[in-house]
Amino acid sequence: MRANRKRRLVIVVGLVALVAVAVGLTLYALRANINLFFTPSQIAAGEAPHDRTMRIGGVVKKGSVERSGDSLQVAFSVTDFASDVRVSYDDILPDLFREGQGVVVIGRLRDDGEFIAQQVLAKHDENYMPPEVAEALKATGNLPDGSVPSS
Repeated sequence: MRANRKRRLVIVVGLVALVAVAVGLTLYALRANINLFFTPSQIAAGEAPHDRTMRIGGVVKKGSVERSGDSLQVAFSVTDFASDVRVSYDDILPDLFREGQGVVVIGRLRDDGEFIAQQVLAKHDENYMPPEVAEALKATGNLPDGSVPSS
């Protein structure tokens, strides 16, 4: 092999290696920042990963909200009317949070099945329901009347 060809080959192989490392690092960084969406039925079926940040959505189950008298700690159940997930949250809830309304919760699922919430997102008017929640409830055949998914 000539010196020119050998030098070009080394440069090309080096550039390919650098691009591969850059793509690998980018994909690794993006993987850590993805918040997957799951329904209570998917969590009950074991499809959701444990100890990884994700979003769950559904309706706050009526009669499930339990507040601590001396702290901000609150526990409630999110349901898609097929399965429930118990959620624990230790912060101020949104003003629009109430039983029977759509909610999206961001947090981590523990090994015991309890969801530890980092953030609770509530609907913003009486007919709105987050699109992911509406689709999940529609799939189970339990979309409440008057709920309008927003795009």
